[in-house]
Amino acid sequence: MWRTKSGGCVSARFEEIDWRPTAMGAISLRRRRDPSSGTQVYEVKLDDDFLMSSQFTAGEIALARLALKPLPDTGLDVIVGGLGLGYTAHAALEDPRVRSLIVVEALGEVIEWHQRNLVPLGAGLTSDDRCRFLHTDFFSLAADPRGFDPDVADRRFHAIVVDIDHSPRHVLSPTHAPFYEPESLRALTRRLHPGGVFALWSNDPPDEHFNAVLAQVFHTSDAHVVEFPNPLQDRTATNTVYIAQTQPLQA
Repeated sequence: MWRTKSGGCVSARFEEIDWRPTAMGAISLRRRRDPSSGTQVYEVKLDDDFLMSSQFTAGEIALARLALKPLPDTGLDVIVGGLGLGYTAHAALEDPRVRSLIVVEALGEVIEWHQRNLVPLGAGLTSDDRCRFLHTDFFSLAADPRGFDPDVADRRFHAIVVDIDHSPRHVLSPTHAPFYEPESLRALTRRLHPGGVFALWSNDPPDEHFNAVLAQVFHTSDAHVVEFPNPLQDRTATNTVYIAQTQPLQA
């Protein structure tokens, strides 16, 4: 979740909506007006680093849509690892097949921004009865033998969608790195229904090594390149979305 997604410089004219010290550093939520479009842009900083911007959300939205696309027309139960500004969770809830969504977020301050309606999508997420926030570490839950839902041990999901690290190679903490190895991903498949999907956002181009890891663990896997305009640098930018699916039930 915590990374620079846009690059380039931003305007010094801004409103600081919230600022908090955390174990990771000082986190702040800012709002500025884009001079070209006149729209309000929300940005997240951790200390002096820009981490997220509502100006660049194509990758987060595509992450949810690509994850849900291959799933059946039935009530879907979904995990989203990483809340951020809420675009992945919101895109998941736009799909009428989704009956439940658990969003796992390590920083309580980020959850509070949504609960206090300080970010544009906060009211929609918090008012949707299908959506529940868990304030805990996603990677700890992934390794927990009881599974992701603290109320239902060994619960399975149709999709587990993750947007936390920069990429499988560029992680925010060394403790995250084992998650991207075959052993941990095999354990993750036990949290998915047959034919269930694991989806991952990455800020890097498709990684051959990680593609090989996914192919080793899952029934099918692919890397999708998502393109979007970056007006700050006057170029087209890209994210990668990995989609991996478990073996479906045999007819």
